[in-house]
Amino acid sequence: MPGTVKAFENFNVEEDCKELRASMKGLGTNEAKIINILGKRNLEQRLEISARYKTMFGKDLIGELKSELSSNFLRLCTNLLLTIPEFLAKEMKRAMKGGGTDEIALIEILVGLDNKGIQDLRHAYKLMFGKCCLSDLVRDSEVFKNEVERDVVGETSGSFKKLAVSLLQGKRDESEEIDVQLAKEDAEELFNAGINRFGTDESRFNSILVSRSYRHLKMVFAEYKRIASEDIEKSIKTEMTGDIELGFLSVVKKIKNCPTYFAEELYKSMKGLGTDDDQLIRIIVWRSEIDLVEIKGAFQSLYAKSLSEFIKDDTSGDFRTLLLLIVG
Repeated sequence: MPGTVKAFENFNVEEDCKELRASMKGLGTNEAKIINILGKRNLEQRLEISARYKTMFGKDLIGELKSELSSNFLRLCTNLLLTIPEFLAKEMKRAMKGGGTDEIALIEILVGLDNKGIQDLRHAYKLMFGKCCLSDLVRDSEVFKNEVERDVVGETSGSFKKLAVSLLQGKRDESEEIDVQLAKEDAEELFNAGINRFGTDESRFNSILVSRSYRHLKMVFAEYKRIASEDIEKSIKTEMTGDIELGFLSVVKKIKNCPTYFAEELYKSMKGLGTDDDQLIRIIVWRSEIDLVEIKGAFQSLYAKSLSEFIKDDTSGDFRTLLLLIVG
């Protein structure tokens, strides 16, 4: 799936470092130079710039940016200099920090990653926010793996907590095989766990939606619609409320159509009064080299207005300029 950010053909890491250094030296900051470099280099090139900058000037590039920039523009620039696991680990930590929990961020990250992505996230989270020393990591792999899970358990509750912990295991079947009979049985089980009984057995939804492969679940959803005479999304909205409704709907929507899911999330981040800048930055940075081209297409189809137009209307200044450059 194509992203919007590609490798810069005439890449020269030392020249980029010099340009960035010059843009922050002396009085004032040349934001245009920073935008032109960070917005036109892919992640591999940006990481190379970050490493070389410290070698050339003995200073951390992210630290330098923090001393020169502010607000959303700063956050966007610094997040562009992290690996995807580091960035998402940082977002997980932010979502659970302080009063209240950002369940939207948690579930969006957990449903958006495959098994390897989940494991990479757990490793990055431990290295960035763990409380034990490096020797502990080598000696005890369970300590290494469970840091983020411990925080999720402490910051969430009820059925949503169970769903989040299940997704954090990263154990979904990723095979391409489909068992037609099992798909029918799963659909029947979901039907009997929801609209075909008094009360909802959320544990059965959790077990099936978290463990089965995407290809298998697409068949389950089609069979469910035949049995229940309604889409599974409608059943979830009818049977569940609050965070667990959000969680299961996110799982289903991501499985059905990943670009459409993220297009809808981007729309939610900008609709109405105010903008959820955290969510906007997260999706644009994360998906920029994965499937942002397809997300843009889905956005246009859903809302008859381009993603860029929405961003222009909801953001401003250097933050808007860099976002638009990444979106393309």
